Amino acid sequence: MPINILGMIGVTPPASASTVHIVGGGVDADYISAFTRVHEASDFDAVLIGHSSSSADGFAIAQHAAYHTEKIKILLAHRPGFAAPTQAARRVATLDNLIGGRLLLHIITGGVDADQRRDGDYLPHDERYQRTDEYLEVMRKVWTSDKPFDFEGKYYQVSRAASEVAASQSPHVPLWFGGISDAAIPVGAKHCDTYALFGEPRKQVSELMAQLDQAAQGFGRKLKYNLSFRPIIGDTEEAAWRKAKDILAGVEAEASGRKSSKQPEAETARRLSSLIEGGEVQDERLWVPIAAAAQGSGNSTALVGTPEQVAEAIAKYYDLGVSGVLIRGFDPFEDAKIYGEELIPWIREKVKQRDETKI
Repeated sequence: MPINILGMIGVTPPASASTVHIVGGGVDADYISAFTRVHEASDFDAVLIGHSSSSADGFAIAQHAAYHTEKIKILLAHRPGFAAPTQAARRVATLDNLIGGRLLLHIITGGVDADQRRDGDYLPHDERYQRTDEYLEVMRKVWTSDKPFDFEGKYYQVSRAASEVAASQSPHVPLWFGGISDAAIPVGAKHCDTYALFGEPRKQVSELMAQLDQAAQGFGRKLKYNLSFRPIIGDTEEAAWRKAKDILAGVEAEASGRKSSKQPEAETARRLSSLIEGGEVQDERLWVPIAAAAQGSGNSTALVGTPEQVAEAIAKYYDLGVSGVLIRGFDPFEDAKIYGEELIPWIREKVKQRDETKI
């Protein structure tokens, strides 16, 4: 089946061409609409709108982005715990109707205490996932129940909850999930349709997928998987590697003043930052020094090479059962254009060839 290709949009232009994070800043309406249109023109299937405790409201950004495009889907990052799940469920269903059933919801519980506390959340890490479990259970009941229902949990209690608005999509907006800690996995396996993972070597990805599959089987469910990478491409492999080294120098310069000697707090960040222990280049072209320099933050594992070489590397993850990739560059707007011209056609062709071989 065709592979899903996602990008990620920011709300303001980045400060440099070595950008690790594109979540944050103020709001530039023209930039948001142009950035989303570039992804649509480049044949991306969807764009992610990220979330932090200080960034612009994602629901408003999603509506604006959708109104300035025609078909591209919107993957909206949403953090449970800061609104009632009944109210959030209605808000999601309303937005899905307003944008023609193009909404996907990415549940990010939050792995960093400091970011949670900026919004007043002082629950410990593992309890946050217990709360997310209840939150998603209530949300899904709102979307699917044909009559009012009661719910009595540790974190949420509702009486005769109901909604007059249903999502445009049935049975509800597709749920994505991020988080691979011991506390996160059972919750994601129980509720999500697609599990979002960061790019790691194929062996680690296979092992993680097997663990998640086993957890999902306990709930009678089957998961889809999406991986995130930062492709660095060039006309030749040598040119791609020169570009990669220049980007690394920029990331290291930006990180030098804030790099901490402490281990990253989030499990995903710890995994990515420790990949360097296996060498700078893993598999054929998974390059991990930027992940180490960024301490595992910001989806920072790179695939380096010509467009065809990087597409082949992505197709090998497809061979493992991965159904989609999120790709974004370190010069996000310009790279989205270049991916559409040079990389995405190769990815789709590689996957098409594999699908035809299976028939």
